Parts: sequence; structure tokens; C-alpha cells
Amino acid sequence: MSILKAGPRNALTDIAGLLVGNASDERLKSGVTAIVCEKPCIAAVHVMGGAPGTRETDLLSPENTVETVNAIVLSGGSAFGLDAASGVQANLRARGIGFELGGQVIPIVPAAILFDLINGGDKDWGTYPPYRELGFEAAQNAVTEFATGSVGAGTGAMVATLKGGLGTASTRLPNGTTIAALVAVNAVGTPLIGDSRHFWAAPFEIDSEFGGLGLPHPMPGDATDLRIKFRERNHPSANTTIAVIATDAVLTKAQAKRLAIAAHDGFARAIWPAHTPFDGDLIFALATGASGKAPAMDDWIDLGAHAASTMARAIARGIHDAKPAKGDLLPVWSSLG
Repeated sequence: MSILKAGPRNALTDIAGLLVGNASDERLKSGVTAIVCEKPCIAAVHVMGGAPGTRETDLLSPENTVETVNAIVLSGGSAFGLDAASGVQANLRARGIGFELGGQVIPIVPAAILFDLINGGDKDWGTYPPYRELGFEAAQNAVTEFATGSVGAGTGAMVATLKGGLGTASTRLPNGTTIAALVAVNAVGTPLIGDSRHFWAAPFEIDSEFGGLGLPHPMPGDATDLRIKFRERNHPSANTTIAVIATDAVLTKAQAKRLAIAAHDGFARAIWPAHTPFDGDLIFALATGASGKAPAMDDWIDLGAHAASTMARAIARGIHDAKPAKGDLLPVWSSLG
């Protein structure tokens, strides 16, 4: 059993100053998750999938001028879902939250999307997609206690053989800082070992947070067989796992980029395969600095390792927490025998 402990909520909001809001449309089988920063946060991003869909990510490069953001958006809807950032931006502007220049308030809201257009939902939305309004609602709903599973950006998510979902986890590190993850799991691959109910992320589990099954023994012979979603009609935009890794440590923009890179190891630990040409795998990093502690060089071993383990746990929790709904194309984890 791990000697590490999760934060009190075992959620992204264990990082003081971060709020999470979900908005879902059950008919559409899609939704939006907004991560709202109560104060502007240092931010970065790292993309490792071959088919990303993004907005305002270039400004997050360490060499570029803007240091902080006001919110991050994770959305379903493929390219249509990029409209969600406009809704979040409108909500924040109405509240006077954003970068002020010449009397104008401009919220900085990077976003990423996943593909959930082929999941049994009704996508006949008319002339304009509903994601701007869902984004506004998600920002309005931002709180410290939020639902996971089949909500927000995880509403219509799917993996190879199961419904995907929205997952979160947190870890208190030995140096007194906290790291946390939030992820919408919609991978081309699978989080399960072979045809079992066991999660690839099992070695990192804390307090039976996703079933407590551990690793199978013996390891099944089909453990590394590839189970691929939509193999017969795969397209470079038909999947994607999108996430946020956050800490209350004091980081520079370049260090936040390094944190996002490290957190991608959590994708590889929890999903087989990960980072394929048919995924748009992407992780945003946020650093609030609320702990007042800047990591020493030796601390980066722990910070990077637990960015990965926390992300792996969040992925498994998103699958574990998924709920069945009318018209689903795939079962949920809890229904497996």
C-alpha cells in the first residue's frame, strides 16, 4: 500500500485557488469542463498525441509573453467544442476576471477538445453547436466539490471497450506541496489489462480509490494484446485524452512545461497504447504558488514522478466512475463481471 496520501478531496481542487465546473447535455452525450483560477496561474502545455485540437496554446510556450491564465477548458465536440472557450471567456469577462489593458478585460482561456461525435448522442444541433453555452454554464458552475465520471468533458467519452469519463486525483508530497490531476479519458486504447477488470494504473492506487483490485495474478496472456477503439474506421481526430496537472508549488513557466511533460508518463502508465497518431493527447500544467514553496532540484524527482502517478490514478478513476445512460454504445466499468 502506498505511504503517500491523497488530499482531502482527492481532486484537482485540493490545489487552493482552483475551481472546477461541469456542464453536460445528456441528449447530445457531450459536455464541457472548466477549470477556473481564482487568481491568475502560471500555465504551460505539452502535446504528445498526433491529432490535437486546441485554442490559445501557442501563448503557453515558455518563450512567449503571457505568463498566466484565468481558466482552462476541456470539451467534447471535436473542433465544434472549441466554441466552449468563448463561453467560459464571456462568463469570466462578465465578472471582471481577466487581463486588463486599456480599460478592457480579456480573460485568457486556453482549451483542448476530444472527439465524441460517434457515441450514440443526437448531434443534430442545428446551425450552431451548443458548446459556447455549455462553456458559459461550466464556468458558472465552478466549485471546489464536483462530480466525476460521465459528466462535463467526460459525458460522452469512450475508450477501446468501455465508456470513458472525467477523473481526478491528488497527492500530498513529502516536501509539503500538493499535486493534482483532472482528465477527460477518451483514448483509442484501454485502461484495463486484457479482458480483466484490473487497471494498468493499479500500482499507484491509494485507498482503493478505483476498486482496490490490484494487478491480476498471474498476468493474463492477453495483457498486451491491442484493443483499439474504432479500429475499422479510425481517423486522426477520433479519440484524445486531455488533462490538467496542477500544483501549489511556486514554478516558472518553463518549469510548468517540464511538469506537463512528466505528467504524460501517467498516460503511458494507465492506458495501453497511449500517445498514438489517432489520439490528441495533451496536458496543461497550472502552478498556483499557493504553498509559497519553490521546489529544489532534488524535489523535481518527486514532483515529476508523482505528476505521472497522480495522472494515472485520475485516468483510472474517470473510468471507474462512469455511469450508464440511454443509448450508450459501450458498457461502463462497474457493469463488468
